[in-house]
Amino acid sequence: MSTVVVDTDVVSFLFKNHPFSSRYEADLAGQTLVISFMTLAELDRWAIHAAWGEIRRKRLREYLEPFVVLPYHRALCTKWAEVTVAAEASGHRIECADAWIAATALLHGLPLVTHNRNHYRGVPGLTLISHGP
Repeated sequence: MSTVVVDTDVVSFLFKNHPFSSRYEADLAGQTLVISFMTLAELDRWAIHAAWGEIRRKRLREYLEPFVVLPYHRALCTKWAEVTVAAEASGHRIECADAWIAATALLHGLPLVTHNRNHYRGVPGLTLISHGP
């Protein structure tokens, strides 16, 4: 069994049973699924912004239980800084949340499963698994 970092977009596709989720099922089957603390924060924001009720929030919490959440720590902060500087140096801007997710994958030497390949342009050494733009 291998381990992959799953980007927020793919987690949300799977949770919603979005048609794009089927594109990633084979990539995730039998894997240890990891998310960044930032993905957890983005999903919480999604639920709060959409004013979800307690039942749907509970469903999301239960859905996320099998995922391993990798937390913040000092080395991750340094990797985040390296990711943002490298992306900028290559002429690509990376959003703060995407940089945390990329840093998580890089720091742990794991591929990132994302539908938003373009969000990670300019991040050297990042292995992407993507069936999107």
